[in-house]
Amino acid sequence: MLRAVVCSVFALVESLAQTPAAISDAPRFEVAAIHPTDPGEYNSSSGCSSTPGLLRCTNVTLKRCIVGAYGIGADRILGGPNWIEADRFQINARANEPIGDKGLMKMLQTLLAERFKLALHRDSRPGQTMVLEVATTGPKLQPSAAGSSRSWKNLHDHLEATRMTMGELAETLSRNLNLPVQDRTGLAGEFDFTLRWNPNDADVHERDEALAILRLEMSAAIVRQLGLTLKSRTLPVEILVVDHAERPSPAAN
Repeated sequence: MLRAVVCSVFALVESLAQTPAAISDAPRFEVAAIHPTDPGEYNSSSGCSSTPGLLRCTNVTLKRCIVGAYGIGADRILGGPNWIEADRFQINARANEPIGDKGLMKMLQTLLAERFKLALHRDSRPGQTMVLEVATTGPKLQPSAAGSSRSWKNLHDHLEATRMTMGELAETLSRNLNLPVQDRTGLAGEFDFTLRWNPNDADVHERDEALAILRLEMSAAIVRQLGLTLKSRTLPVEILVVDHAERPSPAAN
């Protein structure tokens, strides 16, 4: 995997370590239960799914939860005890209204602070970043129809999007490519599209080499199919540093 040379590190003053008063005012689930996964099930499927007002995470690590809650790649989460990448949990949570994913992730942040005693702070350092821009040939994107429902499926070899913004596309690509992606397209509004790529070559290589191959493949697919470019740059990259975390009690809210 291509890596940028880190030449300096500088701290930001904003802290994510929430005070008790801040937690009490934060959005929260009406009911939430957290249980440790049986170690015999660690090799089973893992991930989170949601429907309006409901969140279910199966066989997930705390680090995976931070990835979802804060919309940041796993490689940009540093620090914390070793168990945040090893221990696995089952989380079932319900809001008191049918809110969408963004609201659920805000509630997940509160849940992690309360039940895992999670404290974080932001930091920034120069690192490899992918920049999303419009190609010289112009965009090949279909503006969304008014009144259509927002949805997207991010699968192994394609992304199906309805009413997706370019900022949301950049966030999705960041997770797929395990690198921060900045939206510099200047394209406002929402779009419908399907992006397809070939993951097969990446499947037979070591992780770092596989990621490099996948980035090249997706960059080529984005130019051909969306009329956008995805290029590597060295820019300040935000990271999250875990200052404190504790294993949770299983009691429900």
